[in-house]
Amino acid sequence: MDKSLRVACLGAGYFSQFHHDAWVRIEEAELVGIADRDLERVRQTGHPAFDRLEQLLEATSPDLLDIIVPPQAHLEAIRTALDYGVRAIICQKPFCASLEEARTAVSLAQEAGVPLIVHENFRFQPWYRVMARALAAGEIGDVHQLTFRLRTGDGQGSEAYLSRQPYFQNMERFLVHETAVHWIDTFRFLLGDIRAVYADLRKMNPVIAGEDAGYIIFDFDQGVRAIFDGNRHLDHAAENTRITLGEALLEGTRGTITLSGNGSVALRAFGETGSRTLLEAQDWRGFAGDCVFELQNHAIQGLLGKRDFENTAAEYLRVIEVEQAIYRSAKEGRKQGV
Repeated sequence: MDKSLRVACLGAGYFSQFHHDAWVRIEEAELVGIADRDLERVRQTGHPAFDRLEQLLEATSPDLLDIIVPPQAHLEAIRTALDYGVRAIICQKPFCASLEEARTAVSLAQEAGVPLIVHENFRFQPWYRVMARALAAGEIGDVHQLTFRLRTGDGQGSEAYLSRQPYFQNMERFLVHETAVHWIDTFRFLLGDIRAVYADLRKMNPVIAGEDAGYIIFDFDQGVRAIFDGNRHLDHAAENTRITLGEALLEGTRGTITLSGNGSVALRAFGETGSRTLLEAQDWRGFAGDCVFELQNHAIQGLLGKRDFENTAAEYLRVIEVEQAIYRSAKEGRKQGV
């Protein structure tokens, strides 16, 4: 198949490797260049290298720009991409440096008629897609609650996070802003909009700036609840704790769906002791079930008019609003409506 859409990337940091690899594997996309202030790091990717976004856009004329840099650089990058006439933009999370900046970015993209997609990839992990299909089929009856236990096992001691993403240590808002935000979006994907939150957050490692453990309770319609139980110091039963980052239970009147740390999904019918497998554990390529590939391919198919976009930035503003309500709840010690 011809490579019909030209893609450029801004960013060559740790996580960008998963973006670059996924673009190479998407049939309809051609990765035409990468920009980063560290030009040598870009050259090591083997792709055309640039040290400024403007040079990248001028030289490659991409259809889509994939922004893979910290939030403080998002709004300026979006402005620049729109000025150069890109047809679509994907932007990593956390999205922009503030809710105000995020709203500005959404407004600019809408005025230009350019799809702006937030790279919130967890909802594209295969286990959550399987859960969504089981819910749609009514396999567990009326849903009562969803629980996720985050157990990354990487937060202990003075060296926590330094080997992979050292900036984690300096984030004043960490567990929720950087990590639990994935499940704000995923819970909304599975259960619908969030109506209220209650949070109890804490910092356990004194060498970091932000919170690294806590509980968040989410209220949904029809009395449905979800619980995020996060602790980056503890681990879970998995050879690679970064596949799922934890374990989940999705419980209803007719059964319970279990996500294990190896990425397998099982359904146990109400009143039974045995279960049937909905998704086998696999040796997934890429990151966490190849969810980066799935999100980027989804965006390409949307740009080609083959499906509607998920994770539009306009819709993602709601995720940021929920995140802010969580921090208000933790500060004030009471439930917050959203």
